[in-house]
Amino acid sequence: MKNPSLDIFTKSFSAPESPPHAFIQPIESPTQWRGGMTRPDALIFDLDGTLWDSTDAVCLAWNRVLVRNKPLRSPLLPSDIARIMGKSHVEIGKILFADLDAHSWETLSRECYAEEEKVIRDQGGKLYRGVGEGLSQLSRVYRLFIVSNCQQGYIEAFLAWSGYQAQFKDFECYGNTGEDKGRNLARLIRRNQLRAPVYIGDTQGDQSAAEAAQVPFYHVRYGFGRIAGGAPGFDGFAELTGYFLSLSD
Repeated sequence: MKNPSLDIFTKSFSAPESPPHAFIQPIESPTQWRGGMTRPDALIFDLDGTLWDSTDAVCLAWNRVLVRNKPLRSPLLPSDIARIMGKSHVEIGKILFADLDAHSWETLSRECYAEEEKVIRDQGGKLYRGVGEGLSQLSRVYRLFIVSNCQQGYIEAFLAWSGYQAQFKDFECYGNTGEDKGRNLARLIRRNQLRAPVYIGDTQGDQSAAEAAQVPFYHVRYGFGRIAGGAPGFDGFAELTGYFLSLSD
C-alpha cells in the first residue's frame, strides 16, 4: 500500500535545529517532566522489532546487490539480517562485512540501502499483530514518534507502505544526523518540545538510548533482542496499547 502524499508528510518535519553533531540535552530531568503525572505526553517507538519485522525484504534486497557485486559470496539469510536489526551503520559493516575496508563498505552499503528502500516500498514487511489498530487508538490520545538507527529513507519507506503517516508526528534516525540513538531521542524531544515522553523498543541498545536521553523505557519482549536491566514490558502490541490507553482514563 503506497501513499503519494509522503513528500508532503516528510517536508512538514523541516523545523530548524542545532547542528547535526551537537548533543541536545533533554529539557528537564524525567522527574521534573512528569511532575507526579502517570500519563506520558508522547510515545516514541523504535521501528524494527517493535512495530514490524522487515528481515525478509531486507535480505532479498541485499542479496540482489551481492549477486551484482560479489557473485561468489554466500547469500545472506534472514537470520543474518535479524542479528543486525537495531544496529548502527558502522556496527552492521563490522558484523556482516568485516572483510571489507571502510571505503568498500560505504560503496556497497549505499547500493544495499537503495535497493532495500525499493523492495520495502513495494512489498513492505510483517507488521506485528495489533500494530495497525493499536497505533490508530493510541494516536487519538498521544503524540506518536519514531526514532531508529536506520538509514535515511527507511522510515519514509515504512510509512509509505503502511499508510501510517497520519499517526506519526515526527521521526529521526541515524541516517539523517550521523548521531547515535540516544542523541537522536534527545534531538526529537527538544524539537517537538516534549515534556513527558517514553521510549518503546526491543533491544538493549534501545534501553541504553532511553537512559542516555533520560526518558522512561518500555520493553517489547516479542522483538529481536533482550535487555539486561529491568524495565516494564509487554508480550504483544495489544497489551502495550491497553496499558497506555488505561493511563488516559
